[in-house]
Amino acid sequence: MKNKEKTSLQQGIYYAKTPIIIALILTPVRYCLELLGLPEYSIFIIGLLWLTLGFAIYLGIKIAKLKKAFKILFFSLLIYSPVSRIPVAILWWVDTKWEIGTHYGLYFDNFGQALLNHVIYGSLVQLIPGFLLGTLTITIMRYRKTLTKKKSLENG
Repeated sequence: MKNKEKTSLQQGIYYAKTPIIIALILTPVRYCLELLGLPEYSIFIIGLLWLTLGFAIYLGIKIAKLKKAFKILFFSLLIYSPVSRIPVAILWWVDTKWEIGTHYGLYFDNFGQALLNHVIYGSLVQLIPGFLLGTLTITIMRYRKTLTKKKSLENG
C-alpha cells in the first residue's frame, strides 16, 4: 500500500497543534497573573502575538525546504490564530459576567462584539505579521541554502 502524501492543509493542521495547545494554556495563565495583581506591562510578553511570531519563525525554519512551505505556513497560521483567540473571548465573558476587572473585560458591550473583535480581528492581528515574518524566515533559509550550495560547488 502506497503512502499518501499529506496535503498542505493536513500539514498546516499538524504544525498548528502544538502552538494551539500552548496558547490554550498561555491565555488562562496570563489571566491568572493579572488576577494576582501583576501589572499589564509585566505580563505583556506572555501574549498570543509574541507566541505567533515565535511560531512563525520556528515553522519557517522547519518547513523552508518543503515545496509548498508558504501554503503550509498560511494554513498553519489560519488554523492556529482563531482557535488560539477563543479563550480570550471566553475570558471576556467571565470577566464581564462577574465584574472581575481585568483588561479582558474592557472595550466591548456584548459577547458578539467581543467574539468578533477577539477572534476575527485578533486573528488578523496575529495572522498578518506572523505570515510576513514566517515568509521572511522561509526566504532567508532558502537563500542560505542556495549560498551554501554555491559555496560548496566553488570549493569542490
